[in-house]
Amino acid sequence: MSQIISISVDKEFAQSLDNLISKSGYNNRSRFLRDAAINYAEMKQRGELMNIDDRVIIEGHLVVYYQHHSDQKLMVSRNEAVEVAAYHHSSRLGHSCHSSVDVVHIKGRASDVRSVFERIQNTTNVDKVTFIMAPMKEEDCC
Repeated sequence: MSQIISISVDKEFAQSLDNLISKSGYNNRSRFLRDAAINYAEMKQRGELMNIDDRVIIEGHLVVYYQHHSDQKLMVSRNEAVEVAAYHHSSRLGHSCHSSVDVVHIKGRASDVRSVFERIQNTTNVDKVTFIMAPMKEEDCC
């Protein structure tokens, strides 16, 4: 069930907000402000990957874009300090037959996730690495 929460802003801010919402691909203020509030709260509570306390357990997806070569190996092995829940490889990304993307669902201590991230980032032929952290949960669901 929806609940209305009001805020008061000046006209200039409202126009800037509507422009930002539109550029971000949202259709309405409510969804944008909800997502913005959740993302901001998570960032303030946990921080970015490189700043999270080493011992905190985090989960998310490593997205690795790289130049595909026939001898290219799996970027994250299942015997590392992080738990690999799922792995997906796609080659022939976009219009290039030489670009590939790996998406790896991992979980582990922040220090171990950072270590994997930094190692992959410094791998030959890797174009870009991002880590998308899973949303925070108040308590375990399962």
